[in-house]
Amino acid sequence: MTRDFRWLLVGQTTSQFGAQISGVAIPLLAVLSLGATPFELGLVSASSTIGFVLIGLPAGAWIDRWRRRPVLVASDLVRAGLLASVPVAALAGVLTLTQLIVVSLLTGIARVFFDVGYQSYLPAVIGTDRLLAGNATLETVRASGQIAGPGVGGWLVSAMGAANVVLVQVVAFVVSAVSLRCIRAEEDVVRRESRGLWIEICEGLVYVVRHRVLRAIALTSALNNFAFAVASAVNLVFLVHTLRLSATWVGIVLAIGSASAMLGAALTPRLARALGSERISWLSLGFAGAFGFLVPLARPGWSTMLVVIGVAAGETGQIVYAISSVTLRQRIVPAGLLGRVNATMRFVLMGLFPVGAVLGGVVGSSLGARPTLWLSGALIAISWLPLYQVLRDRVRGAAAW
Repeated sequence: MTRDFRWLLVGQTTSQFGAQISGVAIPLLAVLSLGATPFELGLVSASSTIGFVLIGLPAGAWIDRWRRRPVLVASDLVRAGLLASVPVAALAGVLTLTQLIVVSLLTGIARVFFDVGYQSYLPAVIGTDRLLAGNATLETVRASGQIAGPGVGGWLVSAMGAANVVLVQVVAFVVSAVSLRCIRAEEDVVRRESRGLWIEICEGLVYVVRHRVLRAIALTSALNNFAFAVASAVNLVFLVHTLRLSATWVGIVLAIGSASAMLGAALTPRLARALGSERISWLSLGFAGAFGFLVPLARPGWSTMLVVIGVAAGETGQIVYAISSVTLRQRIVPAGLLGRVNATMRFVLMGLFPVGAVLGGVVGSSLGARPTLWLSGALIAISWLPLYQVLRDRVRGAAAW
C-alpha cells in the first residue's frame, strides 16, 4: 500500500463516517423536527441528487481538462461550508425545510464534481493493474464507516439533536480535504485544445452508447438506482412510523446492514477470482433483489429482523456490484475520456434518482410506505437483466468487448 493510497484511505474513512452520521441526521431532522411528509422527504432526497442532471455532463468535460485532486479538495470544503449553515440556522430558530432542500441541492452539485473526479483520479494514485483490489479496499473502509456511522448518528440525534450532529459531517469533510492535499501522485492530464464543451460531452455519451458493456452497465445501474430512490422516500417513515423504531434503533438497524457491506467489499476480489469479475456483477444484484422482498414483510416486533436481513443482503449485493462494475469501467476507458465517461454514467445513474425519489414520495403518500417498498423491491429484482444479457453473449462469443 503506497503512501498516497494511505492518505486516500484516511480521507475516505473520515468522509464516509461523517456522511453516514449526517445521512441519518438530516432525514430524521426533516421527519422529527420539521414534520416532513413522505412527499417532502422525497423532495429532500431528490434535491441531493438532481445536480447530476443539472451539471453532471459538463462536469465530466471540465474534469478531463483539469487536475483532479484540487477539484476533490474544493468539493470537500464547499460541502463543509454549506452543511455548517444547518446547525447555525437551528440554533437561531430559523431552520426550515426549504433550507434543507437548498443545502441538499448545493452540496449535491459539489458532490457531482467529487464523484466524477474521484473515480477518474484513482487510477493515477494506484495504477490500473491494482484497481479491483484498490476499489475493494476503499469500499471496505467506506462500509466500516457505515457500520459505526448510523448507530452513532442515531444515538447522537437522541442525545444532542439532529441539527447539531450535522457538525460531525462538517469536520469530516475538512479532514478529508486535508488528507487529499497530502497526496503527491502525478496526474497525466491530456492537454488539448478545446473543441467546444458540447462536442466533448457528446464524445463521452457516444462512447457509452456504442460500447455494449458500458451500455449494459448504464441500463442496469440506472434501473437499480431508480428503485433505490423510490425506497429512499419512505425508508425512514417505514422504520419510524410503521415499525415504531426509535432514532437509536433506526441507526442500529442500518449499521447491522452495513456490516454485511464491509464483508462483501472485502470478499469481492476472492469472489472475482472464483466466479469471474463479470459474472459476479449480475449475480450480486440478483442476490440483493431476492432478499430485498423481506423488508416490506416486516411488522412491529420480532419480525423487524426481516428488515435487518433484507438490508444486509441488499448492501452486500450492491457493494459487490459497485466494485466490479466501476473497476471494469476504469480498465476499459482511455484516460483522456475517463472523466466524461464517468460523468455520463453518473448522469444516467443519478439522473433518475430525483424522479424516483419524488415518485416514491407520491406513492408513499397515496398508498403508504409498505406498497412503495414492494414496488422498489420488484424493480431491483429485475435490474440485473440487461447486464446478464451482455455477459451471456460474451460467454457465447457473440459480444464485442
